[in-house]
Order: sequence, then C-alpha cells, then structure tokens
Amino acid sequence: MIRLAANLSMMFTEHAFLDRFAAAAKAGFHGVEYLFPYEFDASELRAALDANDLTQVLFNLPPGDWAAGDRGLTCLPGREQEFRDSVSQAIHYAEVLGCSQLHAMAGLLPPGADDTVRSAHLNTYVSNLRFATGELAKIGKTLLIEPINGRDMPGFFLQRQAQARDVLAQVGADNLRVQFDAYHCQIVEGDLIRNLETQFPNIGHVQIAGVPNRHEPDNGELNYPAILARLDALGYRGWVGCEYRPAGDTQAGLGWGIRYGLTP
Repeated sequence: MIRLAANLSMMFTEHAFLDRFAAAAKAGFHGVEYLFPYEFDASELRAALDANDLTQVLFNLPPGDWAAGDRGLTCLPGREQEFRDSVSQAIHYAEVLGCSQLHAMAGLLPPGADDTVRSAHLNTYVSNLRFATGELAKIGKTLLIEPINGRDMPGFFLQRQAQARDVLAQVGADNLRVQFDAYHCQIVEGDLIRNLETQFPNIGHVQIAGVPNRHEPDNGELNYPAILARLDALGYRGWVGCEYRPAGDTQAGLGWGIRYGLTP
C-alpha cells in the first residue's frame, strides 16, 4: 500500500511552517518530511507532530551554509569536523522527533573538477558516510544518500543511480540506503521504472514530483499511477515523499492523490 508523506518545505506554503502540520493532516497525510528542522526547537516540532497524529518520515542533515551556496558537506575535503558536528545535531532532532531515516546531502564539486579532485571528494564522501552510519547504527537509524540532477543543482557530486550503488558497496554499512527521487532520476537518466527495479533492493525512501516543472505528480511527462503501482508490486512498504512545488493552492492540487487516501 502506498503511504504518502507531505514535504512541508514545498507544500502548504500558504501557511506558516508550524501550521503546515495541521494542513497536511487535514488533507489526509499521515507522514511529513521537510528539508531542515533546525530553525525550530525540536520540542516545537514534536508537539506539532503529536497534535496532528503525524509521523516524522525524513529530514536532512545540516547542509553547511545554504545561503552561501553549500548543498551538503559529506563529500567536501577539509570540512570533516563540520560534517561530524552536523551528524550530532541531526541525531538530537531525530531522537526527539522519532525519525528513523536521515538524508546526508553529498555536496558540490568545484567547477572544472578533474579526476584527482573527484577522487579526493569520493574518498571524503565514503569516509564521512562510514562515520555517520556508525553513529546512526548506535541508535537504530538509517542514513540515506540521494542522486540529485545537475540541472537543479549544478555540480552536485552524486547524480546517477549506479554511482549510488557503487558508494553503498564502498561504505559497506547495512544502515546506508538510497533515497530514490523519481523527479531527479527522470531528468538524469530516464527509463524510470527499469531504474526503480534495479535500485529497489537498496531503496530506503522514495520521492515524487512532476517533470519537468516539479509541480504535482500528474503535471508533466511521468505516468505516476504506473510508477507507484510498480513500486507497490515490488513490495515497497516505506513512505513516498511528495517533494513538489504546487502549481497553485496546495489543497486544490491534491486531486491526483485521492486514490492514495488524500482529501482535496
């Protein structure tokens, strides 16, 4: 059965952030995710979850200085201590929120990176992931890595599904999984259902959005009923995060999700 989680960083932005929890619950969602929780005290977010009977499905580790252009710390040589501090901060939030999975954004390669630079970033990436999975394993939680397309994030280190599989093999941690975002995969590689089938043994979380504009899943070139039916048939029992930017009012655009329990 497909279980949908609302991404509160992108959806229900008609409301103040803490009010989005109630809006998501009213729309029929039982789980929520968002990019970052760190602007709020963890107890505030816990209260919003409890008040609306919602499960915290996912959030990201601190990404570095987002305003200055950072898009994750995990692959960045020279910033290992900052990454380790980010793991500690994220673990605190995860324990308070009861969140079982955290995403570590890879980070960006410098423009014109050659093979030597790429190799250094890969070594840092693998080392940092080993550290983070070790820390999360102590409390029974899972770390996710996500291939993200280079059109939306130019220079992003991890872009392809096969690359993610190679990283999982190098890290060798049982609690490292792939966050399979259908939007990013379609832009980078296409052949979406075949990519989903190949990656399926490694998937810990799935996200969806319309392509090419990242609006509602039924807006664009993808056949989401077929994709989600295949995911269900494969035996996926995790959450599907709705990480899209509504084309208009969030509630008015939820008609696509009626078959999955949403109430527009």
